[in-house]
Amino acid sequence: MEQDTRRVAGTEEAAAGGGLGTAPPAAALDDAARAGTVTIAPGDARYADLRRGYNQRWISNAESIRLVHTRRQVEDAVREAFAADKKIAIRSGGHCYEGFGIDAKILLDLSHMNAVYFDQGRGAFAIEPGATLGEVYRALYKAFGVTIPGGACPSVGIGGHIAGGGHGPLSRLHGLTVDYLHAVEVVTVNAAGKVTTVVATREDWEKGRPKGALWWAHTGGGGGNFGIATRYWFRTPGVTGNDPATLLPKPPEEVFVSTVTWQWAEVTEETFTRLVRNYSTWCENNSAADSPYAALYSQFMPTPRAAGSFSMIAQFDATRPDSEQLLNDFFAAVGEGTGLTPKTQVQRLPWLHATLWPGITGPNSPTFSFKAKSAYQRACLPDEQLRAMYRHLGGEVAYANPAARLLMITFGGKINTRPREATAYPHRDSVMELHYVTTWAPGTDETAHLKWLRDFYADVYAPTGGVPVPNDVTNGCYVNYPDTDLDDPAYNSSGLSAHQLYYADNLEALVAAKQAFDPHDVFRHAQSIPVK
Repeated sequence: MEQDTRRVAGTEEAAAGGGLGTAPPAAALDDAARAGTVTIAPGDARYADLRRGYNQRWISNAESIRLVHTRRQVEDAVREAFAADKKIAIRSGGHCYEGFGIDAKILLDLSHMNAVYFDQGRGAFAIEPGATLGEVYRALYKAFGVTIPGGACPSVGIGGHIAGGGHGPLSRLHGLTVDYLHAVEVVTVNAAGKVTTVVATREDWEKGRPKGALWWAHTGGGGGNFGIATRYWFRTPGVTGNDPATLLPKPPEEVFVSTVTWQWAEVTEETFTRLVRNYSTWCENNSAADSPYAALYSQFMPTPRAAGSFSMIAQFDATRPDSEQLLNDFFAAVGEGTGLTPKTQVQRLPWLHATLWPGITGPNSPTFSFKAKSAYQRACLPDEQLRAMYRHLGGEVAYANPAARLLMITFGGKINTRPREATAYPHRDSVMELHYVTTWAPGTDETAHLKWLRDFYADVYAPTGGVPVPNDVTNGCYVNYPDTDLDDPAYNSSGLSAHQLYYADNLEALVAAKQAFDPHDVFRHAQSIPVK
């Protein structure tokens, strides 16, 4: 039986970086789990549940689902898959937008590898890939008063979120999650076909050591590309000392959480266009790291007219002496010149409560199918994009689905203070992120939903081949919102591949990392980094 070495000093893993901390005791794992990997196959009552992630469009047909609890169990599963030439897929939180794992023979479920603790040996916070963002925020803040600037959805798993770059409500103030990545432990298959675990650090990258490329690849290179990350370590670069309370950013003690709602019946094309132009202009004008609004996070979320209304949500540091006035000025700037009087609700809440409470993003239902697309914006939206948005949201294109929406998300701030090549994540000069989403009930016909979303996206980016080609206005796509349409010439005639839209000039270095650490292409999916 493999000992749980994540929290026992003096073991092999502890010597390699493990340490005492805030992880749950080994007794929290049941006897079956501690005995080894739990294997679930068709016919097992649990199979129907565990073959599903959050997007019900994609249901795995794996021969077996493996629930692993330790790094060595991950190594054993990879060794077995490689020897049998069976495709392996990895799941931490199960939030992947596309069906990247449905054709795998072995589905490796990392959800029980969810320890969060301070590693005294490395002087950094260790987080296992199955921990959800909510678990991470709770553990870091309750014990040490610190956090990482990750996403707004508490149920997202850390494993893929970090690998793709990871950003959220505190990123304009503190940067990306990967800006704090100190080290990563990855199970790989080397050129000799041997399963080996590599710990790569920021220092390895800075000193030009070969394994540093593996660390860099996990700072935005996307999940499922180079190996299986079994542990991440986080620490603010340049900070000295080993006091955990000083080694990661501190969130605001309290935040304002607000919702502004407009009724579609009162909105014309002129007022809609003015609202969206105002919002995108505000994003461009307030994207500097030294802006008084660096701690403001917002999503402007227009829905199709059939929804009856649409909203804008915002979270802002409430501890500034001028925070209430700044928030009101933000509301006024968005509504300027429209003549509309929306309903506005503002609450002042402790940061952790606001972060774990679904009020900032709404309830998260695990029982829907969805399709999504993304884009980054370098400047405010031009008139042709605004007209296209109104056509598909304002009612000119018939689509009676109140669950669809366009999320226009504030960006920039400290994210944009680092050079593009510092991490694999390349979108360091964006002022806004756009997230196009439609959802529907599982088992119903998806044709109309996919058509609306694809037509909408193609219309907005028609001048650049139907996708947000990097130029003075648009700036590519986010790898953590994968979209297989980007590889289909029916939807992308730009001449740029999905990889180029995700990674821009960093693609070549990511291909080199793939060649070095996964030369047999063991870790692959529909949009994985190519070996050559």
